Amino acid sequence: SGLIGRSWAMVFAAGGFKVKLYDIAQEQLTSALENIRKQMKEMEKSGVLKGALSAEQQLALISVCTDLKAAVEGATFIQECTPENLELKKKIFGQLDLIVDDNVILSSSTSCLLPSKLFTGLKHVKQCIVSHPVNPPYFVPLVEIVPHPETEPSTTERTYALMKKIGQSPVKLNREVEGFVLNRLQYAVISEAWRLVDEGVISPTDLDLVMSDGLGMRYAFIGPLETMHLNAEGVSNYCERYAEGMRLVLNTFGPVPEFSGETVQKVNQALSEKIPVAPKALDARRKWRDECLTGLAKLKTQMKSD
Repeated sequence: SGLIGRSWAMVFAAGGFKVKLYDIAQEQLTSALENIRKQMKEMEKSGVLKGALSAEQQLALISVCTDLKAAVEGATFIQECTPENLELKKKIFGQLDLIVDDNVILSSSTSCLLPSKLFTGLKHVKQCIVSHPVNPPYFVPLVEIVPHPETEPSTTERTYALMKKIGQSPVKLNREVEGFVLNRLQYAVISEAWRLVDEGVISPTDLDLVMSDGLGMRYAFIGPLETMHLNAEGVSNYCERYAEGMRLVLNTFGPVPEFSGETVQKVNQALSEKIPVAPKALDARRKWRDECLTGLAKLKTQMKSD
């Protein structure tokens, strides 16, 4: 019932599903419910609450439980949201494997642990899958669906259909790969951003501006491949025109950064001047970020319907 678990609970409730939020500590669950209520009420007030139900109706769908067996009784879909620790996650799925039936889907929110490391050896491995959300899941709809080599195709299809039904934007990976897709793309951007700052090409503040007021403007609506398509007379033409230049630049990329030393201090100082590393300041900025994401989501929905 941490940040990701709360967000998932809100997403499923917005889709009209009954949700049981499980945790080992009752006080953690009490805090989670209070937080969810506060968020839903604020969003309802500002007109950005997801789903067709009112905040009270959605809240009525969410209950809490400290007993794992009772929590999953009658469930059709289980979304695990424990910390990113392989042994902890394997322990939870080992426990679930002993008490679930042959129909429930066992899904993990892991951002980088491979399904083959999480699920191999489980009796219900065919029902296991990774559904990796983007933080925060309530405001960013993408979900990466990553199967174990033994996952049944029907498990993938049912998970995909559920994610569509609750208003998320699922994508299917045909096989597992380190970092999945979102983090591979994200780390590629972070890596080159870090090198450019490290080499003194640009300041940390201006680097972020290149993305937020440059590439990010396009990427909010279209991906890199469609960008190629539109920036020439199709992808084939783009490759004819720019392949040589792209290879020339790509060959100048340096090694993977260590993400340590002076550059950490330089980047941290620049970001801390903009947003102080204090709970109040960080929370205020996160709230602003989520409001921006909500506004962007509304605009994207409007653009699609137009």
